[in-house]
Amino acid sequence: MLGQLLLAASGSRLVRRSVSGFPLTRKVVQRFVAGESTQEARDAVERLRDANLAVSVDHLGEETRDARAAEATTNAYLALLTALRPLQLGSRGEVSVKLSAVGQRLDDAMALEHAREICAAAAVNGSSVTLDMEDHTTVDSTLTILRKLREDFPATGVAIQAYLFRSEEDCRDLASEGSRVRLVKGAYREPASVAHQGRGAVDKAFVRCLRILMAGKGYPMVATHDDRMIAITELLADRFGRTIGDHEFQMLYGIRTDRQEALAGAGHTVRVYVPYGDDWYGYFMRRLAERPANVAFFLRALGGK
Repeated sequence: MLGQLLLAASGSRLVRRSVSGFPLTRKVVQRFVAGESTQEARDAVERLRDANLAVSVDHLGEETRDARAAEATTNAYLALLTALRPLQLGSRGEVSVKLSAVGQRLDDAMALEHAREICAAAAVNGSSVTLDMEDHTTVDSTLTILRKLREDFPATGVAIQAYLFRSEEDCRDLASEGSRVRLVKGAYREPASVAHQGRGAVDKAFVRCLRILMAGKGYPMVATHDDRMIAITELLADRFGRTIGDHEFQMLYGIRTDRQEALAGAGHTVRVYVPYGDDWYGYFMRRLAERPANVAFFLRALGGK
C-alpha cells in the first residue's frame, strides 16, 4: 500500500513542489543521486571505476513536451560523454536514456534523431546506450526506436520490465545474439489490466523472464538487489552453460554498495546505475516506493538522526 501511494505521489505536481522545495530533501537525495552537474556525475563515475564497478549514467528527466527541452537533454548527454572520455571506460561506461526526455512524447522521429546523436557520441568512447523503459504506453514506441538504432549501433540495449504481462514475449523476441537486455521488475504504477500486482507475482514474472534471457543468445543485464534473484541468476547461468563474462548484474547508485563490491570482487561485472541532474523528483519517489528501508532512511535523515 505504501509503495502504491509513493508511486502515485511521483506523478503529483503538488507533492513534487512540496518535496522538492523542502531543504532537507536534497541532502537525503544525495544517497540516490550522484549530483546535479556533469562534473559531479563524472566524479562519481571515477570513484566507481576505481572500485572496479561499471556504470550506466542517466541524466534525470522525463515526460519532456518541449522541443527545446528535448534538445537540451540531448546536449547534456553529449557533454557528459565528452567529460567521461578521458576516463577511458570503454564498454564499462555506458549511458541510459529515457526516450521521453529526448522528445518521444512529441514525435518518435525527434526522439530517434536525438538518440542517434547520443549513440554516436557513446561509440566514440567505445561504449553504448541502453534505453530505459517507462510506463506501458511507451513500450511499442521504445522497441521500434531500438530496432532502428541497432541498425547502426548494434550494441544499443533496452530495459524490459518483468511485471508487464507482455514482457515474456518481448524477452523471447530480444533474446538473440548481440542483444543487450536490462531486466528490471518495474517501477511505475501500472493498472492490473497490463501488469502483475503484488510482490510475489512480480517476482515470479521476473524469474520467468530471466530464464528466457539466460537461455537465449543475448547479453542479459540482471538489475536486482534481491539476494534470491542473484542466486537464481547464478543457478540459471550454470544450467545454461553461461560464463561469468556473458551476463552482468546491475544495481542502483547508493543501494547495497557492499553487495555491489562483493559481486565485483568475485569476478562478476557489476554495473551501477548512476543518475544525476536537477530533475530528480520522479526517480527519487520511485526508489522510496521500491523498498520500505529507503523510506525509513528518508525519515531518519529528516529527523536529523
